Amino acid sequence: MSTMEMFFVGWFIVALAMVVLWLIQLRTGDAGIVDVAWTGGLGFLAIFFAVGFDGGVAARRWLIAALVAIWATRLLVYLLRDRILSGEEDGRYQTLRERWGDRAQRNLFIFFQVQAALAAVLALHFLLAMSSGRPLGVLDLIGAAVWAISIIGESTADRQLERFRSNPANRGRTCRDGLWRYSRHPNYFFEWIHWLAYIPIAWGAALWPAAFLAPAVMLYFMTRVTGIPATEEQALKSRGDDYRLYQQETSAFFPWFPKGKGR
Repeated sequence: MSTMEMFFVGWFIVALAMVVLWLIQLRTGDAGIVDVAWTGGLGFLAIFFAVGFDGGVAARRWLIAALVAIWATRLLVYLLRDRILSGEEDGRYQTLRERWGDRAQRNLFIFFQVQAALAAVLALHFLLAMSSGRPLGVLDLIGAAVWAISIIGESTADRQLERFRSNPANRGRTCRDGLWRYSRHPNYFFEWIHWLAYIPIAWGAALWPAAFLAPAVMLYFMTRVTGIPATEEQALKSRGDDYRLYQQETSAFFPWFPKGKGR
């Protein structure tokens, strides 16, 4: 199977899975399952490419597949527990349903398919890194180290938020514990760091500079489209002035020292 054939077959499988999950959310009323599917789709595509692609160095192909699979599994389990098994649809999708009204299901179908296409395009990042013919070395270790930082940072932020939310006394309040003191979205920040890990690993590939595309796309989506804007719109609805103060005091994405009362 050629590289492009692998890409389109992988995309088709993920797109088909999104159709099935869209039908499921018709019954459950919970569109948050798309986040789980997107994450799982990326893990699947990395393994699919590692199996089907015969270029580059075999050890690097499986290193990348292992890194992506571990990242995807950790995030998938967290999303299942936090957004699906919690019994309440994520506030971002509640906001979208309200905004779209009668067009909600049509738009959600399109949204699910856009997520499938995005997963396929981003997975090309893994395929690019796999194509490098350079022997495994220091650059691969640097990439693995960046990956480890992203996993540790994101899982720490998730645990801190989960612990804060588990205390009934914090209902209606904004988490400022740990990493959340320095960024309003440390989970998104470390998720973005994950995409930087494959840049040094890709060094030596014919189109190596294209490895910067996935982090750029993720940064745009996180800060401008489906990440921070929708999350903060819902946070302002549920936490009001407390969250407005948090916005004034705390960096939106890149961690930095808080301003004013947050110091």
